[in-house]
Amino acid sequence: MPPAPTAAPTTAPTPFFAPARFDDPAAALARVREIYAASTAHLRDALQRYVSGEDVGRHVRACYPLVRVRTETVARADSRLSYGFVAGPGVFETTLTRPDLFADYYLEQFELLIRNHQVALEVGSSTQPIPVHFSLAENDHLEGQLDPGRRLLLRDRFDLPDLGAMDDGIANGTFEPGPGEPHPLALFTAPRVDYSLHRLRHYTGTLPEHFQNFILFTNYQFYIDEFIKLGRELMADPAAAHGYEAFVEPGNVVTRPPGATPAPGDALGAAPPRLPQMPAYHLVRGDRGGITMVNIGVGPANAKTITDHIAVLRPHAWIMLGHCAGLRNSQQLGDYVLAHGYVREDHVLDEELPLWVPIPPLAEVQLALEAAVAEITQLSGYELKRLMRTGTVASTDNRNWELLPSHGMASSPERRFSQSRAVALDMESATIAANGFRFRVPYGTLLCVSDKPLHGEIKLPGMANQFYRERVDQHLRIGIQALERLREQGVDRLHSRKLRSFAEVAFQ
Repeated sequence: MPPAPTAAPTTAPTPFFAPARFDDPAAALARVREIYAASTAHLRDALQRYVSGEDVGRHVRACYPLVRVRTETVARADSRLSYGFVAGPGVFETTLTRPDLFADYYLEQFELLIRNHQVALEVGSSTQPIPVHFSLAENDHLEGQLDPGRRLLLRDRFDLPDLGAMDDGIANGTFEPGPGEPHPLALFTAPRVDYSLHRLRHYTGTLPEHFQNFILFTNYQFYIDEFIKLGRELMADPAAAHGYEAFVEPGNVVTRPPGATPAPGDALGAAPPRLPQMPAYHLVRGDRGGITMVNIGVGPANAKTITDHIAVLRPHAWIMLGHCAGLRNSQQLGDYVLAHGYVREDHVLDEELPLWVPIPPLAEVQLALEAAVAEITQLSGYELKRLMRTGTVASTDNRNWELLPSHGMASSPERRFSQSRAVALDMESATIAANGFRFRVPYGTLLCVSDKPLHGEIKLPGMANQFYRERVDQHLRIGIQALERLREQGVDRLHSRKLRSFAEVAFQ
């Protein structure tokens, strides 16, 4: 008797949307949403059936949405913006992801392209597969239910993350399309964005949806403690909230003002049993113009890691607030240093951004920080200059640089810092500024002198505790004030052309 026939796999056909032309940016965005929703639903459905033991066929695949623009002339509408237009004639395209998260951003970029070039956008399915891990919803954890055999077979049935599709060649200025290939339209491809969104959850303990467009970084928990205190106080007093609608802590714990309507998902938050590696806290505004603060810890590796990932959210500015070693005898503990240049001895970006590339100060950020210091301290003129020094900040990857041999050496850290006219030293600021330059994110640095190792004033427990009590709250309020100034002045002034390269991508 012949065996019974095996049932054929029931996987639905791969979703495919042929390129369609759109003169209306909202309609183009709607098609992006449609493609993404169909593609991720296809993958989720197949994965759920695979986990339950079904045969899903030889390989299940769905691809990211793609947007493309074609131009035949260098002419474009006159614009003072540093983005929103392509460099010249040709075909330009990029893959897109998470239209739920990036809807406003995509809509702005679409509007600018159509307005500046008077051409239609083409939107359709790309040929770039969506890794199955990136299709899962926030609370989906299906792979953990697989036995080892089916987990190993997963890569034969689905596309897994491919690091070859996620490199930063576009941002680094090293990407060159092959003959007949389109030019990039954005700094990041969809897989690179998805990769960073997942990393942000892991490192910061909060969803990417909570991140705001203005970022503060710090290297000390004391600043975070003050930010938490401030965030909770604002939520307890709606009259003082100044437009902030929620305060979000690791574990996606959301606090809203009394009487505010909870948003979907608020109740799902839960404080984690331990803090993540670089916890993030968010003062949320409805227009995403609030402030996110991240404790990056100590060292340039963390500084590079977190800015690599936050950059895909396309923030409007990030500022480093932290402690530093004062290198001049005239400085006092508690003085501020506003960086206008950087000595990069952090080494973590040497491959991506050569040391011969200057990292310029950005006038808009510098002025906002200086004005914030004056406003919060109520100082001006000579008294303000006595408290805050503008100068070069050196960043090193060697926390114990003071212990290196220097006598009889052709070069030593102390000599290099002196020759560079550095006034302060830390381990993170140059990294954050350099990655801001690299990713076209406006950046700034305001540090506070906590010790003077070259002059015998090293950190001691009693002295450090007094210093923290006296300066941390003021320093944090200065950083917040500076970011609020930048927001009120308008972000169009922030994204200046000094951060854009010769043949720049169109997306901000």
